[in-house]
Amino acid sequence: MAMSAGPSDDGAPMSDINTTPLVDVMLVLLIIFLITVPVVIQTVPVKLPSVRYEATTTKPENVALSIRAAPNGACEVYWGQTPVTAQELLDRSVDKLKKEIDKQGGPTAPGLELPEVHIRGDVNTPYRCIGGAMVTVQRAGFQRVGFISEPPPGGNARL
Repeated sequence: MAMSAGPSDDGAPMSDINTTPLVDVMLVLLIIFLITVPVVIQTVPVKLPSVRYEATTTKPENVALSIRAAPNGACEVYWGQTPVTAQELLDRSVDKLKKEIDKQGGPTAPGLELPEVHIRGDVNTPYRCIGGAMVTVQRAGFQRVGFISEPPPGGNARL
């Protein structure tokens, strides 16, 4: 970048372009683009959950479901040790909630604690089996559904 400090020696008009304002504008635009590009690029930050093992408090009113895939591809759902169909799961869930609510004094009782559903899903079980059981118990009225997992060998929990 050259800049002349005064009139030229030969009396001709100055024909050089002053590039200083152009460079200033370009630097401002560069800064603006550097700030706005990360906003424009839409990425969804996803942090997969770390495996964390907490001791579950097993209460007698909680429901334990075991779910696995049958060899023919069907879903097998067990209420405790008893195999149940989808309709039986819904009926049992509704009955269980009604009994617990009545036992605690009715739906308007203060401090009402609803039971939880603990699902043990086999590793090779398709999601449709586990998801179907979750939807069924939520339709029945259960609000808390948890998954039971097995800690890794060595006994140390990863956080």
